[in-house]
Amino acid sequence: MKAMSEQTFLILTALADESRHGYAIVRAVEELSDGRTTLRVGTLYGVLDRLVADGWADRGREEVHQGRLRRYYKLTDAGVRALSAEVARLSANVRAASAVLNRKGSTA
Repeated sequence: MKAMSEQTFLILTALADESRHGYAIVRAVEELSDGRTTLRVGTLYGVLDRLVADGWADRGREEVHQGRLRRYYKLTDAGVRALSAEVARLSANVRAASAVLNRKGSTA
């Protein structure tokens, strides 16, 4: 499997526990990344469109909030499998890098 971008990884992670609308996804990604990643609207919806096209996310319910339409997105089973595979890939990379650093006497 091809490595996914950090934005894709964080958006999938934000959707892993509950469906969210765009602004809630942006806030969740900022929190998950400790403020290192701030999504622009174009980036967010570009990634969400690709996730939907790939079958990793679905457009869920829509609701009107303060006169504006909110569309919720949720992770599909395929999205859960893709996120799980990426977590396993990244974990293996961390273990390999930690082992190399430990051999050199550095702490990871």
